[in-house]
Amino acid sequence: MTATIAAIQTAAVSLAADPELLVRGARGPHDRSDFLLVRVITSDGIEGYGEVSATPIWSGEDGTSADHFIRTVITPALIGLPLTPVGAAEDLMDKALQGNPFTKAGVSIALWDAFARTLDVPLAVALGGAYRTEVPIKLSLSGDDAELERAYTAATSAGFGAFKVKVGLGLEGDLHRVRRARELVGDAFLGTDANGGWSRADATRAIPELSDQRVDFVEQPLDPRDLRGARELRRLGLPVIADESVFDLHDLVDVVHQQAADVVSLYVGKSAGPGRAVRMAHVAAAHGLDVLIGSNGELGIGAAAQLHVAAALPRLSAYPSDIIGAHYYTEDVLAKPLDSDGRRVRLSGEPGLGVTLRDDLLREFR
Repeated sequence: MTATIAAIQTAAVSLAADPELLVRGARGPHDRSDFLLVRVITSDGIEGYGEVSATPIWSGEDGTSADHFIRTVITPALIGLPLTPVGAAEDLMDKALQGNPFTKAGVSIALWDAFARTLDVPLAVALGGAYRTEVPIKLSLSGDDAELERAYTAATSAGFGAFKVKVGLGLEGDLHRVRRARELVGDAFLGTDANGGWSRADATRAIPELSDQRVDFVEQPLDPRDLRGARELRRLGLPVIADESVFDLHDLVDVVHQQAADVVSLYVGKSAGPGRAVRMAHVAAAHGLDVLIGSNGELGIGAAAQLHVAAALPRLSAYPSDIIGAHYYTEDVLAKPLDSDGRRVRLSGEPGLGVTLRDDLLREFR
């Protein structure tokens, strides 16, 4: 393992979401992803690929800011550095650039992909697994009445059988949407995601109704900083998932200390890379918290990274994760899509991320 980081290249990509599956949450709609692909080339000629799946409403980052920081800050800091340990490169990114976890995650994914390809093993194995070869998944439903019905029809046509519905947009409309969603999905798994859009009073009023509708969980019901409020809501009996409350390890420790969640939704992007996501999952498990893998609308590279992280975790929540990949978009960035039938997504067994970009996108790197 004497290879060094010889080059870091980027390629901008912008894909439209399938209009029938458009996500409309408390933070606004997500109808397009202006993301950035990353390629790392080692001195041994091994290539690793990553994805900056960043949106301004989530992290204050996007493809444009990521490209700038990778070119002007991260690349000068990493070129010539040994590929291993990957954690040393991640630490150096933290010293060179404050914040911007999704940008760092894009580079980190590419580094881990190159490392696993150098070892000729799947990324999940390089991360300490694989503990499983397939992961159950769900899809978000949003919109009102006709929009919700169209989303459900599109989701079931793609094979999905587990769902969460977006709330946090106004309590009366939220409760109506949940009731309609339950009518549509029947006895299927159904969660809710408020994206921090409820006040304590709204959430306290909503949760009994959600329980009556046999909702399986409520995700991020309150402002991400209101951990004490989340702890109080847990006493109402409906499992609480922390999402926006947990970006890094320090956030996770705060949630643990405040007993503010039953389950934690980890992202490769929020965690600033696959290795750190796995480390956070181990810390959560040590404190009795289950973990699922959440989504920021990742494209195929990002979805592959999600899958390998999920496969590398000794303890993964029975709740379906959000590894939706190409299902959400009108086209795919991968030459061959992930093996997913809408119910589960499966590892390929190939080295690294186990996926290949389309030829036209490979020509875009610079």
